[in-house]
Amino acid sequence: MDKLKRVLSGQDAEDQSALSEIVEASSLSWGTRIKGFIVCFVIGILCSLLGTLLLWVPGKELRPFAVLYTLGNISSIGSTIFLMGPVKQLKRMFEPTRLIATILVLLSFVLTLCSAFWKGLALIFCVLQSLALTW
Repeated sequence: MDKLKRVLSGQDAEDQSALSEIVEASSLSWGTRIKGFIVCFVIGILCSLLGTLLLWVPGKELRPFAVLYTLGNISSIGSTIFLMGPVKQLKRMFEPTRLIATILVLLSFVLTLCSAFWKGLALIFCVLQSLALTW
């Protein structure tokens, strides 16, 4: 309805900022989206930190570290869905300039979770995860 009002009042719909487009694309209020982003991001950071701390506990295997670290990274990336919406997030992830990095990140996630049950490979794939996320 607001778009119709702007068009009828003579304001051009193309003059909108990126922030207003994001606000209109989601049915959640801005405050709810910010809270969802913060909660999801903090859970991701906590999972990654807990996994890293479990790596240094003597007598523990790599399985809890690899699983928690990967779930933390997935949660941190997933937190941005609250800001821009799932469709726009996926479109941006699979743009031609980001396609290789996205494939490497997703592949690293899968390989890390699979290698959590094979000895020795989990740590290598977690390092690859970090490098792919940085890229």
